[in-house]
Amino acid sequence: MLTSQRKQLILEALERDGQVIARTLSVEFEVSEDTIRRDLRELAAEGQLQRVHGGALPSSPAAVDFAGRERIESVSKVAVGRAAAGLIAPGQIVFVDGGTTAVQLARHLPRDLRATIVTHSPSVVVELAGHTELEVIMIGGRLFRHSMVNVGAAAIEALSHIRADLYFMGVTGVHPQAGLSTGDMEEAYMKRAFAERAAETVVLASAEKLNAASAYRIADVTAASTLVVERNTPEALAAPFEALGIVILRA
Repeated sequence: MLTSQRKQLILEALERDGQVIARTLSVEFEVSEDTIRRDLRELAAEGQLQRVHGGALPSSPAAVDFAGRERIESVSKVAVGRAAAGLIAPGQIVFVDGGTTAVQLARHLPRDLRATIVTHSPSVVVELAGHTELEVIMIGGRLFRHSMVNVGAAAIEALSHIRADLYFMGVTGVHPQAGLSTGDMEEAYMKRAFAERAAETVVLASAEKLNAASAYRIADVTAASTLVVERNTPEALAAPFEALGIVILRA
């Protein structure tokens, strides 16, 4: 069997089963585990999967930079943002993550809502400029242009002095075993800091992020009390999270 054929079969197995085990593949293809590990390394380098101990998981396709994601203003992204906005009650202190879905959340907040929004996203702050009843607190730091958010030690230090009722988290991977993950180490630290300072974490997750993983782990998936997903998300994708006691809110 050619290497290209074997890799294609690995990707098909990954799509079908949601994970692959190197030892199982070596037996199936009658090659060494070293050969399979090389295949997995090469596929990971191409962004086709995310390697984990003993095998691989689907890699999240949500790696396009902010500008690229902003151009793809899907109906589902708008719906998820609108549903998330509806969870905020008057008087609450709320952390809002960066990302295009978070911008949709900000866009759908009622103009008369009186609450406090804390964010490290300049894009979210701009969106809220006209919401005169809101108290808006911007967390400063080094601008990470890929996601248009502020990161770093200064940002984490600022967060350490605030407690919030809710945190709306954006991720690139949500997996029952691999947990919540993202594609940048400093972003992972920021998201973890937000979650640790909030009474409740709500994850905004489009279907392609479910059962996928990225390189940098944020927390166990059970750090999220609620997942806001697209209305047509297959039950098979949502069921493992419901089994863990996580509320699934279909937008």
